[in-house]
Amino acid sequence: MNTSLLQVEGLRLDVPATSRGKPKVAPRTILNNVGFNLGRGGSLGVIGESGSGKSTLARALTLLMPPQEGRIIFDGQEVTRLTGPALTAYRSRVQLVFQDPMSSLNPRKRVGVSIARPLQALGRLNKRTPESVAAALLERVGLPASFSSRYPHELSGGQRQRVNIARALALEPEVLIADEVTSGLDVSAQARIVGLLEALRKETGLSLIFISHDLSLVRSLCDDLLILRSGEVVESAPADDIFAQPSHDYTKALIGAIPLPDPDPAWLAR
Repeated sequence: MNTSLLQVEGLRLDVPATSRGKPKVAPRTILNNVGFNLGRGGSLGVIGESGSGKSTLARALTLLMPPQEGRIIFDGQEVTRLTGPALTAYRSRVQLVFQDPMSSLNPRKRVGVSIARPLQALGRLNKRTPESVAAALLERVGLPASFSSRYPHELSGGQRQRVNIARALALEPEVLIADEVTSGLDVSAQARIVGLLEALRKETGLSLIFISHDLSLVRSLCDDLLILRSGEVVESAPADDIFAQPSHDYTKALIGAIPLPDPDPAWLAR
């Protein structure tokens, strides 16, 4: 069994409720009592429909949206209230890849500049040139080194998402949070991104949190699943167990909604 690397206990996150032209109302709870364990080298799929709190959880884990209650424990140390240099150090070890690959990149910067920027900002180039770092990372995610000189608009959606993954890998994180990284991509591009994440995890021991609304994408990629509904965990178990015998009606509905190219109920039992 994998040693726990990231533990989340009783996480609650509220956001101010907006009410145009009306008196302020009570804050709205986006996450409520969320908890899980992520082992070293493990992979967790976070599943739920739009509005379930998946992306908010990603931001809470990286403290872009600090939770009001609960604890985040990373590598044995609580990180929930980190600030300053300690927070920067934590975020270099837990990297987040956002959903929209285009808006995540500066359209005025060449791809190689964007990839090397985190290392430059933290003074971690270690006598390497930005160009050599960018080239190596591009090749690591299956793109030609020559892409370093291109601008984001010259790449396809799948290629841009690989660039974002390369940038996240620049700091050699221990945890990669992929927030709906296949959303908006065609089926073949989705398969390539999922294959890349699976290969990176196996080759480097990277721990992965894969956030998606699509259960079919996480079946072969994730060891464990966390099912979110309206900000609360309705089911959490090994992926094989959930597919074989889901315990919550919401999970059953999600599995039942998986489109099959050639309807075959036996697929779910494999």
